[in-house]
Amino acid sequence: MIFASTPAPLIEPEGRLHAFCHAGPGLWHFMGVMLSAAGSLQWYRDTLAPEVSFDDLLREAETVPAGSEGLLFLPYLSGERTPHPDPLARGAFIGLTLRHTRGHMTRAVLEGVAFGLKDSFNLIRDAGLESVSQVRASGGGTKGALWRQILADVLESELVSVNTAEGGAFGAALLAGVGRGAWPDVVTACHETIQITGKTDPNPDNFEVYRHSYQLYRELYPLLKSTFKQLT
Repeated sequence: MIFASTPAPLIEPEGRLHAFCHAGPGLWHFMGVMLSAAGSLQWYRDTLAPEVSFDDLLREAETVPAGSEGLLFLPYLSGERTPHPDPLARGAFIGLTLRHTRGHMTRAVLEGVAFGLKDSFNLIRDAGLESVSQVRASGGGTKGALWRQILADVLESELVSVNTAEGGAFGAALLAGVGRGAWPDVVTACHETIQITGKTDPNPDNFEVYRHSYQLYRELYPLLKSTFKQLT
């Protein structure tokens, strides 16, 4: 999920983003949702390498260069919501060759999810929130340093981690605290409880390869959409 607060009610013309009032006073927010983000890595490991730990899989992927030497992964394992509201969308590895190893496939999964998140990121920017200086990451998928680096490089933005990996549950607790009077409002609650615990700077050396790979990634869904429908 990509979530961005906005100072005014913005609209994505084609309705590919969710737009709502924010819990913070005088704010609104955009939300882009993938149906299989960290779940893609979970499926990949459980299906193809159940005897291998996530740490070992990621260590193999670390030896593979950015772009996975031409291997792409579409993370539409459960259909998709953003930017393609299509329950018939399907996952795929594209570009497999004899030279590709399990490490390449693992890295391609990580990069494919990052590209899917970039779709939402770009929609938010195009809808009017052009100034994005920092991305805050939470959730189990961001525990690994490699995936955080890939996300920072693909999004071309500083990526920081905070003092909780449970974003949704922590946010619900803050809302409850505001409701009980522990803080006067949501913004104050966030300022007093959320702390930055780590930072991942994007590597400019990987920008060009990821821009190229992302462009190819974006072309795949339109090319395969009719095939996905026929396969269902």
